[in-house]
Amino acid sequence: MSAHPMAEHLARGVKALGLGLAPTVEPLLLRYLDEMTRWNSAYNLTAIRTPSEMVTKHLLDSLALLPALQRLPAFPALRLLDVGAGAGLPGIVLAIAAPDLSVTVLDSNGKKARFMRHAARTLGLGNVEVAECRVEAFSPTEPFAVITSRAFAALTDFVSATQPLLAAGGVWVAMKGKLDAAELAAVPAAVQIRESVPLRVPGLDEQRHAVIASLKT
Repeated sequence: MSAHPMAEHLARGVKALGLGLAPTVEPLLLRYLDEMTRWNSAYNLTAIRTPSEMVTKHLLDSLALLPALQRLPAFPALRLLDVGAGAGLPGIVLAIAAPDLSVTVLDSNGKKARFMRHAARTLGLGNVEVAECRVEAFSPTEPFAVITSRAFAALTDFVSATQPLLAAGGVWVAMKGKLDAAELAAVPAAVQIRESVPLRVPGLDEQRHAVIASLKT
C-alpha cells in the first residue's frame, strides 16, 4: 500500500466511480497531484490549494468523465483535444487513466502550458502533447475525434471556436455544473446536443454533467 497521504482518498473515489484502472494509474495520479501542489505555490495553477480538495475537485472530477468516453466507438484509440486545459484537467488525468488515448492539452497561458509539459515529461506520458496558443490559432496536423473542455466557455463559444478542429463523426464533450436550458438551446443550428450525462463525483456535493454534442448530419 502506498504511503502517500492522499492514496486512500483517491482509491476510495476511484472505487466509487467503478473504474477498472490499471495498477499503475493511481500512483501516477498521485505523482501528478504532487507536482501540481508543488508548482501551484509559485505558478498559481489553480485556486484549490489543499491536496484533499484537489483529489476530489480535480482528479476525481476529471475521472468521472471516463465512463462517458468509454462508450464512444473506437475508445481508447482516439485523438482527444482538451481546450483550456489549465493544469491539465481533465486531459492529463484522462491520459494517465487511458494510456492508449492520444491527448492534446491546449492552453494559451504560458505558465500553465509550461507546467503541463513538465508533468508530461516527469510522468513519462508519451501520449500527451501540449499546445500553447489560443484555440483560434491552433493548426493541428489532423482533426480530433473528441474535443473536451472543463469550464472553458459557454457551450456556443466552445463549439464555435473548435468546430474546425473536430473530425468527421467526432463529438464535443463539455463538462458543466448545473445545466442551463438557455445555454443548451443557444448552440448553433448545425450542432446537435446528443445527451447530457449526469456525473457523480465522489465527495462532491455539486451538480456535474457531461454535455455530448456533434454536428448534425
